Amino acid sequence: MRWLARNEYALPADPGWLSRYEAERAAGYRFPKRRAEYLLRRYTAKQAVAAATGLPVDLASLARVEIRNAPSGAPYAVVHGTPAGVALSLTDRAGWAVCVVGTGTVGCDLELVEPRSAGFVHDFLTRAERDRVARSADPDAAANLFWSAKESALKVLRTGLRRDTRSVEITIHSGQMNGWAPLDVVGVEGESFAGWWRRYGRFLLTVVGSVVDSPPVPLERPAPFPVPARR
Repeated sequence: MRWLARNEYALPADPGWLSRYEAERAAGYRFPKRRAEYLLRRYTAKQAVAAATGLPVDLASLARVEIRNAPSGAPYAVVHGTPAGVALSLTDRAGWAVCVVGTGTVGCDLELVEPRSAGFVHDFLTRAERDRVARSADPDAAANLFWSAKESALKVLRTGLRRDTRSVEITIHSGQMNGWAPLDVVGVEGESFAGWWRRYGRFLLTVVGSVVDSPPVPLERPAPFPVPARR
């Protein structure tokens, strides 16, 4: 898997990178914040797909890369109307968007480490996960990590939060490779996936996939992902 992050300030003022369909979708958002989030996710995805497939990244070329949504809501990319040949997942938080591209089915989620109530932990985490949070030196970070990994896993399952988050259980493992630590996902119906996570300041990023053999590799070096943007 490979990944790319973009900040909201990277969005071009010229909307020429949008396809007609995407421009119409953007215009349909009633609230500016939602429109800005949509645009940032699309721009990040187009740049990631272009980088992963060797396409140019000028605005006119990006307009020929279109990010659509399957009936499940999962994003996919087409180039000149033809599937781009890569799986992708999108996430955004606090002025940043991340796109992960790979093979098989992928899911990613970006979260801020923020306070999580006892009710949140009880309602959304399994007993084993709750025990791990209770033993953690940083319970808020642990709770957000489990939540983020669940979001990524449910994207792989193509259900999103329509499915009970407790129907997948996350195991966090020790050890790191290139800044990433491993995790495993097991579902109540026998599904199992591998994934990785890492922390950037106040951000937590998780990725899960049906085909995962090594940590995600940034499409840009260094990966431009410092602290939350000022809003």
